Amino acid sequence: MCKHILNAQVAIRSPCCKKWFDCAQCHHEQESHPLLQTLEMTFACKKCKKCFRKDANEFEDADEYCPHCDNHFVIEAKTPTPAISIEGEDARVDNRMLKDDRMKPARKRTIFDPVDEADKLG
Repeated sequence: MCKHILNAQVAIRSPCCKKWFDCAQCHHEQESHPLLQTLEMTFACKKCKKCFRKDANEFEDADEYCPHCDNHFVIEAKTPTPAISIEGEDARVDNRMLKDDRMKPARKRTIFDPVDEADKLG
């Protein structure tokens, strides 16, 4: 998982050390050599786990999708932002901490329901 780009859709194989990274900043943090730039890039889709190559010279709109599963991998990157929040999660995302104070409606009884004392004789 990349800590720089939260919604990375592909991993990129660096041409210099032949290792997989999610972004150039991850390569810079983990390796001591500079990233070698090339026009032919090798990607690994994180959705279908298959690899493919793209040439940056002939990059078109159709090349923004994985050729195996049509996952759109050229999207705007979401970077983490520092924020101050309360200890629990956002109630719109995870509402297990909230208590529902509404009352459940009472079940209507009929003569055919054997509830409570309806099945007793005498």
